[in-house]
Amino acid sequence: MRHALVIRRPSGADMPALLALVAEHAAFEQLSERASRRPGSLTDALDHDPPSLHAWIAQIDHAVVGYASATRDFSTFDAAFYLHMDCLYVREGWRGHGIGLRLWETVAAFARAHGCAAVQWQTPWWNRDASRFYRRLGAVEAAKLRYGFSLEDT
Repeated sequence: MRHALVIRRPSGADMPALLALVAEHAAFEQLSERASRRPGSLTDALDHDPPSLHAWIAQIDHAVVGYASATRDFSTFDAAFYLHMDCLYVREGWRGHGIGLRLWETVAAFARAHGCAAVQWQTPWWNRDASRFYRRLGAVEAAKLRYGFSLEDT
């Protein structure tokens, strides 16, 4: 990669670029209908004190090319805090340049600094590239079914 990669927290000025990445990521995961229907809520979660959502963007020159987001949670089984990495996404054309690894390292460093015992995340079963990437990190798969129940439609 010829240009310097910067991983940083997004500011208010980054919201249009971050929202575009979220929409792109949702389309990639075949979930376009869920792509940030509430941009104000995303901003509020990032700006809340303490933040409800932690996020990082990957920037090369003036282009935002990837992002990661996470929330701190507590595991009843482990009786310890963990970081739930909600998203890690790198734009097509920028994959394979170490950007995902740098985002992951930033997330892991944040988890350590905030007393988390682990980082957990999920990826669609069909995303073989992501699965390979996570295995190379040393991550271990946990087979579970994921359920969701919308409270907005009831």
